[in-house]
Amino acid sequence: MADPRFFRRTGPFRLADLADQCGGELATGVDPDAEIVDVAPLSTAGPDEISFFDNLRYKAEVNASKAGACIMQPENTVHAPKTMACVLSQDPYRAFALVAGRFYPDTAPAAGVDASATVSDSAVLGDGSKVCAGAVIGAEAKIGARCQIGANAVIGDAVIVGDDTIIGANAVLSHCAIGARVVIGPGVCVGQPGFGYVIDPGGHHLAVPQLGRVIVEDGVEIGANCAIDRGSGPDTVIGAGTVIDNLVHVAHNVQIGRGCVIAGQSGISGSTRLGDLVVMAGQTGLAGHIKIGSGVQIGGQSGVLSDVPPGLRVMGTPAKPVREFFREVAVLSRLAGKRKRT
Repeated sequence: MADPRFFRRTGPFRLADLADQCGGELATGVDPDAEIVDVAPLSTAGPDEISFFDNLRYKAEVNASKAGACIMQPENTVHAPKTMACVLSQDPYRAFALVAGRFYPDTAPAAGVDASATVSDSAVLGDGSKVCAGAVIGAEAKIGARCQIGANAVIGDAVIVGDDTIIGANAVLSHCAIGARVVIGPGVCVGQPGFGYVIDPGGHHLAVPQLGRVIVEDGVEIGANCAIDRGSGPDTVIGAGTVIDNLVHVAHNVQIGRGCVIAGQSGISGSTRLGDLVVMAGQTGLAGHIKIGSGVQIGGQSGVLSDVPPGLRVMGTPAKPVREFFREVAVLSRLAGKRKRT
């Protein structure tokens, strides 16, 4: 059970209603009126709670679980105890997310501006928005309806924030336009100058003026402590529906397509372009001025130094197709074993 100090639960709900909620269906013989009060992991769920099972590594756990109900694929019901009501779904994890959202829906805080916040007279604040303690909203900034501006966040002059967007505590936004339904985590910096310098004849580093913006499209999520640099002339663009984990750096002029997933501690160098639905695992690094095609998947801790065509799965440094990478690993392992024996 989630800690009630931090999470407010709704319910209970009929099992049939939860199945409808997640697009699943009840297995034969399941009581549609069974009452479910909460979601829980397989290992701790009780008779009035629901869990999910989507990985055969956990078949022993599901068999031993006391959960009253469990969401699983039809072929996996053979692993469920007879006391468990099975909700059938081809995508149990997604279905569980929908059910959990039913029990723990997002609730918007009461609108208003905290007395310690500073909002410029020329700024526009949309209906139903909340500005928390210590936040600063600059001149000519435009904040949409039902937005949340976290404590000590700074929204710079002329920044645009779309409807239903959440800006986390201590985030700093400048030189940017943020779409609707965007989530920006605590400590994020959007719109800082990109890393552009030239060396003059005396050996000094001369900063190149960074005259672009950051454009964050609708439905993007940016995790805590990320840095998204503004463009040097062209804009830095984050495509609609992209999800960025904590501690990611996106350099100037980068263009990221729609629906990409970028895991923590990754970095994208300047002027690199990503197509749609690209997946970057943790601690991945992309060199500058390269193109990553749509649907590319990049393994963790990889270094990508050149263009990657659409749909390819790559891994390693320098990154190469996954099969080639693992063939090389196997060869090196055999060579190391031979040397050790001799």
